Amino acid sequence: MDRIVKLCYLVIFLISSIPMAQAQDVVVEGYFLQDSAKLGERVGYVLKSRYPSDLPVIFPDSTYDFGNFEYLDKQIFSSYSEDSISLDSAVYWISNFSLDSVQAFRMPVYEVLNYDSISHFPPAANLALTLTIDEIPEELAFEENNSYLNIPQAFNYPYLIIGVSILVILLVLAFVIFGKGVFNRWKAYRERKKWRKFISNWDNSMNDLVQQPDIKKADELLGLWKNYLENLTGLPYKEWTSTEITIHLNKPEIIKDFRKIELIIYANRVDDNIREACDNLLKISEGLLEEKIEKIYNHD
Repeated sequence: MDRIVKLCYLVIFLISSIPMAQAQDVVVEGYFLQDSAKLGERVGYVLKSRYPSDLPVIFPDSTYDFGNFEYLDKQIFSSYSEDSISLDSAVYWISNFSLDSVQAFRMPVYEVLNYDSISHFPPAANLALTLTIDEIPEELAFEENNSYLNIPQAFNYPYLIIGVSILVILLVLAFVIFGKGVFNRWKAYRERKKWRKFISNWDNSMNDLVQQPDIKKADELLGLWKNYLENLTGLPYKEWTSTEITIHLNKPEIIKDFRKIELIIYANRVDDNIREACDNLLKISEGLLEEKIEKIYNHD
């Protein structure tokens, strides 16, 4: 009878020790990457697990209950296996929103069974809360100051409103009396400013063409001239041929000047009087500028 009782105790002990022995095969380690953090600061929690390679072990995902911590992200590292032992690790990026001075936290890894799973927890890791605002003392210390402060007098807003109104009226009257003339002078100033910029670009481009004529420089010079006239008159000079421009300007003599420049573009030949042709085109653009300024002042 005693032998049967002892045998029963032995069987019960062996059965109960199977999951414990299996549980001891999984080693879990968890710790924070820093000892303390501010409220809401991003903190890394490292979770490692060492287990036999034939065991199905998985790590928690974003659906895990992080308690007082807020899940932000997860960084997974590749498994490492050696001598039938695997090592897995991951970093969980979380934030603490609890006002407790110290937070104890741990996460498990799961050993998957046929119809259930076993949770393996590491020892709890502590994270201290870093306070950014100094504590208010129980007794406030006030500094005595008996010096007088110069308080500025109140601003008189009615006077400001009256002054602004008078200024607006004067500006309106000035615009009615002189506005059109001022506006015309401003338009003429803008045209002369564009002309000065065009002359600067024209001189550089013309000198380059005269010193070293080639197809690209000739095409750039002719394009610069057409672009200025198009902006000056609002007519599509860049789309017109040389013949069409000559007919529109009613100046048949400048067709020879166009041909001298186009001779470089289409035949790669240079005429000896290329500078004269460039000067003639410049005179045309200057004459059109003066016509436009005269129309501005005459209110045409």
